[in-house]
Amino acid sequence: MARVAVPVPIAPDKGRTGPSGGAGANGDGRRVVDLSKIGSPGTMTVDFEERVNPDRLRGYRLDRVRQALDASDLGAILVFDHNNIRYISGTHIGEWARDKMTRYVLLTRGGEPHVWDFGSAAKHHRLYAPWLKPENVNGGMIGLRGAVAPDAGLFAAAAKEIREILQAEGAGKTPLGVDIIEPPFMFELQRQGIDVRDGQQTMLDARQVKSPDELMLLNQAAAMVDGVYQMIAEKLKPGIKENELVAEANKMLYDLGSDQVEAINAVSGERTSPHPHVFSDRLIRPGDQAYFDIIQSFVGYRTCYYRTFNVGFATDAQRDAYKKAREWVDKAIAEIKPGVTTDKIAKVWPKAEEFGFENEMAAFGLQFGHGVGMGLHERPIISRLNSLDHPVPILEGMFIALETFCPARDGSGAARIEEEVIVTRDGAKIVTLFPAQDLFVANAY
Repeated sequence: MARVAVPVPIAPDKGRTGPSGGAGANGDGRRVVDLSKIGSPGTMTVDFEERVNPDRLRGYRLDRVRQALDASDLGAILVFDHNNIRYISGTHIGEWARDKMTRYVLLTRGGEPHVWDFGSAAKHHRLYAPWLKPENVNGGMIGLRGAVAPDAGLFAAAAKEIREILQAEGAGKTPLGVDIIEPPFMFELQRQGIDVRDGQQTMLDARQVKSPDELMLLNQAAAMVDGVYQMIAEKLKPGIKENELVAEANKMLYDLGSDQVEAINAVSGERTSPHPHVFSDRLIRPGDQAYFDIIQSFVGYRTCYYRTFNVGFATDAQRDAYKKAREWVDKAIAEIKPGVTTDKIAKVWPKAEEFGFENEMAAFGLQFGHGVGMGLHERPIISRLNSLDHPVPILEGMFIALETFCPARDGSGAARIEEEVIVTRDGAKIVTLFPAQDLFVANAY
């Protein structure tokens, strides 16, 4: 029998309180939010209705990490992953930092976040991030992914500084969790006598259940993509290229307030099967089947949102592929509810061999579910590759993307559908609202 994996226990979040939602209150008088009523009120801060509360958002996230630390065998956690840095500290310096590996945050049990950032960014945080202790925010530079060699001593100095903080805050003799790290830094931490362990599991435990503020940001991010798909539907005509649509989508998202457009897949015609996971300069032609995936973030919270279109007209084979992909995603959505384990969801999807692949590894990511938050792939990860033998329970407050793929029987295209859902006490609330129940034929002849 398959083993059911249970997440590391974390105390319930403080009351499921947050922005506008259903009536009711906790014993302390705070309003309890009905997650099925989470809205997308806009991107501005206003005084005439309650929207996302940044202080409450940051407080919830830091509390979740502290609870996850308390439930682990770690005494502290050191993070380099930008999503973890933002989750703990509320700091962000944009896409520029993506491949630098020089920003990091340390949090000990019972302590406050320590932030090391690139040069003047640290001074900016001291001026504009009053939720951080100024003395805990410093410039950091450890080598820029090896561009400064380890023998320059930057890794060694940083590791010594980490050890001194751990000792001062009572965590000097306990394991240190790390999410991702450059090998020279890990070696220097070990030379300092620090027991380095996997901290990414602890961070993902913390991040898997979203607060109402986080869910509102995720819903708002989805609303932005709804609009982008309307634009794509209007422009999807013969003669336009995949990369032109990608450019238009990038511009619209940044105009709407996106803080990062991570990737936009635009895949059409003969490129749709097998899925190449990258756009090209291919010209759109009459009768093409085309699908798009829009991955972007609003205030750090991402989307993963596919839609499939036909251009001008559709064949019977293309419509049949779409119907199957829709049936598979609908069956998965119907299974989503608190307490259901991920193997039950994965089993509603076809085996890899049934849609043209030799095994589940080769087909991974095509019939697929995953948590979405500050990261594109958070818990749970749902697929036949991992979920049948290692199921985990669905929890209220998770935000999950469910995506399916079906090639047309005659090789003329493929359908790709994805829906994002909030897990409420009663099941799944879909927040990706651009029409997808039937194949959308753009600019029909």
